[in-house]
Amino acid sequence: MKTHAVKSAEIQRQWYVVDATGEPLGRLASRIATILKGKHKTLYSPHLDVGDFVVVINAEKVHLSGKKLEQKVYHHHSGYPGGLKTEAVSRVLQTHPTRVIERAVRGMLPHNALGRHMLAKLKVYAGPTHPHAAQMPRPLPAAANETE
Repeated sequence: MKTHAVKSAEIQRQWYVVDATGEPLGRLASRIATILKGKHKTLYSPHLDVGDFVVVINAEKVHLSGKKLEQKVYHHHSGYPGGLKTEAVSRVLQTHPTRVIERAVRGMLPHNALGRHMLAKLKVYAGPTHPHAAQMPRPLPAAANETE
């Protein structure tokens, strides 16, 4: 038996579209991260980006369970003393609804250059329209293991 090494010419990328209306944020983000990594493919390799493109529409209608809408906050530190910035997720959803999904997916991807390359294949839009109709994206199935 020989181990198959994936070549870049063998990687074929698909486009998927996901409607975030009423979807729980964490479950949606984990499904998207699986597709971006390429773990749903038989030729998955952890050191290569073999994943597909994902277009998310209606990001402003994503669902947060429990009291997360009131209690969840995002933290960012500038690196200077006293530079801790906090912002409530409800405010982020009102001002920049795409950032909530992008941040959730980013946390589920590798924290290195490969993860940044995977994240570049994520396209998130607040409304129901997107400019990627020419790529003919397919709807993402309910479970990520049903794709191929």
